[in-house]
Amino acid sequence: MRPLVLAALLASALAAPALAQTAPPESAPLPHRQGLSMEMPTMGEDAALQAAVASTTRPEADRARDSQRHPFETLTFWGLQPGLTVVEIEPGRAGWWRNILEPYAAATGGRYVAVGKPTESMGVEDGTADMVVVARAFHNWSRDGRAEPYLAAFFKALKPGGVLAVEQHRSVDGLNVADVAPTGYVPESYVIHAARSAGFELEARSELNANAKDDRDHPFGVWTLPPTRTSERNGRTLTAEERAGFDAIGESDRMTLRFRKPEAAN
Repeated sequence: MRPLVLAALLASALAAPALAQTAPPESAPLPHRQGLSMEMPTMGEDAALQAAVASTTRPEADRARDSQRHPFETLTFWGLQPGLTVVEIEPGRAGWWRNILEPYAAATGGRYVAVGKPTESMGVEDGTADMVVVARAFHNWSRDGRAEPYLAAFFKALKPGGVLAVEQHRSVDGLNVADVAPTGYVPESYVIHAARSAGFELEARSELNANAKDDRDHPFGVWTLPPTRTSERNGRTLTAEERAGFDAIGESDRMTLRFRKPEAAN
C-alpha cells in the first residue's frame, strides 16, 4: 500500500453545500476543506488493480503522471472492486482512465463501457451500472447546459447504491460558474449541488488530488499547466521563466468526490 499518499485521503459526509448563485436559501454553506475530519476509508489490497496501474502496456506518458493523479488510491477511494460494470463518460482520445479501467475489468470479470453522448445512450441497461466515472468534464458541461441532462442519465443508468465518481479542476468556492468555467475550473459546491439536484447523495470527498500550489491564475486557464502545457495563444507567448514556473506547479488543484444513488431509488 502507499501509506504517505493514502494518509492524504480525507473523506467525510457533509452538510448540504450551496451553489452561490443558484442554491436554495435553506442550503448550508460548504464547510471549509481544512476543517474536514480525518476519516480514513477502509483500504484493501487489490492485486489486479495494482497490476493494471503498473502495467507497461499503459503509455509511458500516462504512467509518468501517476504521482500527481494517484490512480490506485483514487479508484480505491471511489470503491472500485473486481467484477463491476464501470461506465466512463467522455474518456477522450488519450484514454488516461480507460487504459487502467478497461484491462482491470477484463482481468476481474467486470465490464468497462466508454460513453461519449450520455443522453443518446449510456451503453448499459437502466439500473445496471455499478459505477459512473466523470473526470475533468463539468467545466465543459456547465457552459452549454449538459450537466443537468447528463446527471439524470447517470442516475438512471446506475443501480440503487451505485457510485458516481468525480474528479474535476477546482476553482475557489463562491465564484460564479459562468465566469470560471472557461478557464477549466468550477467550484466544488457547484458540482455537489448539481449532483444532489439529480438525486445523488454525497458520500465522501477527498483532498487526495488537491494541489495547494495551484493559484488558478494562468494566462491560458488550466491548460497552461501540465500535461497540456499551452504556452502560446492569441499573440501571448510565455517566456522560458514563466513556462518553468507553471511546470513547477504541476497538475491542477482537483476535487475528488464520491456520490451514491440511494438504495431506495428506482
